[in-house]
Amino acid sequence: MTRLTVDDVYQHIRGVCFKTGPPGTVGAETEWLVVDAGDPAAHVPAERVRALMDGAGPPAGGSKVTYEPGGQLELSSAPFGTLDDLTASLGRDIAHVRDVLAPDGLALSGHGVDPVRVPRFQADHPRYACMRDYFCAGGFHDAGMAMMCSTASVQVNLDIGADDADAARRWRLVHALGPVLVAAFANSPLRAGRRTGMRSSRQGIWTELDPCRTLPVLRDGADGDPAEAWTRYALDAQVMLVHTPDDEWVSAPGMSFLEWLAKGEPGEDDLAYHLSTLFPPVRPRGWLELRMIDALPGPYWPVPVAVATALLDDPAASRAAEAAVEPVAHRWAQAACDGLSDPALARAARACFAATLDALPRLGASGLAPLVEEYAHRYVLQGRSPADDCPADDSPTRPMEDPT
Repeated sequence: MTRLTVDDVYQHIRGVCFKTGPPGTVGAETEWLVVDAGDPAAHVPAERVRALMDGAGPPAGGSKVTYEPGGQLELSSAPFGTLDDLTASLGRDIAHVRDVLAPDGLALSGHGVDPVRVPRFQADHPRYACMRDYFCAGGFHDAGMAMMCSTASVQVNLDIGADDADAARRWRLVHALGPVLVAAFANSPLRAGRRTGMRSSRQGIWTELDPCRTLPVLRDGADGDPAEAWTRYALDAQVMLVHTPDDEWVSAPGMSFLEWLAKGEPGEDDLAYHLSTLFPPVRPRGWLELRMIDALPGPYWPVPVAVATALLDDPAASRAAEAAVEPVAHRWAQAACDGLSDPALARAARACFAATLDALPRLGASGLAPLVEEYAHRYVLQGRSPADDCPADDSPTRPMEDPT
């Protein structure tokens, strides 16, 4: 196996993670908490959900069904050429899952953090056991268990850019937009039955974790070549696990990837695996993976997909977004804590939603406009997000409603 150099890492990241081409596709991943409709405080065995889904066969729209360590169910779409095609196909697949689970008394619940149940580790793959052990060894046990077992999100996947200049522009914009997306879609004020004081406790959990793999790659006004920035980030990050040639899994080997390179040991497969264990809010994977958005109540998951796509792909909306989000570009902590009660974030969100509604017809996605407008009127124009729907009684036996 050929051993890597630092230059090899950069070339891999340049050619794979930041592979450019004309933008025009969009994908999404929706994570859901699975709950017992008759007893929302009960943990649902992951094997029960797997058996039901395996028996029903794959969703017709082609979405991939996977499971997070706490039993959260994830549906990952294929890339689509239009927003309408994506939301229609993924929407049918979500309905398929709901229909499979309902006769067994189970339901999908959209929250950024489980509002009722404490984390319960249910994964059987060695990767997740190593991840758990890594966080424990680093002093991040509580946040690590919560992240793995109690969080859920809507992830939006968009193209890198037409060329290097366009990729750099989109990279800067999506990082600056991140706090607005956190605030506008915050939906996790409760954690294990208690208020946390944050609108997005999910974002708060990520900030409690190992900063070398969860902080934004672009921060504090830094600029320059995105591929170089991601290379530095990856080299400096601690290695979470090593999968040996003898099929053994070693957790927390106690070195950065750069230090591992100096030993002459890792190959390209090791690099690819290392990159998969880094979790910044914007992750380049040959596309831009937006990871900062809380899972949302049933009907609203397409809204952040539409907003992010419009603001990156439509030129006029991009210009409006760049101007709107510049004053709040690095306010991640305020976004998680205050949501749209922060006046600056609220102003930026209103401008971004207005630009989105203006752009959707140009993107051939007029059908999404009523849902985006409904969300804007219910939340954004009121300086609110779904987190503000949290009832005064936050007893563990009464989770927030998830309208469908």
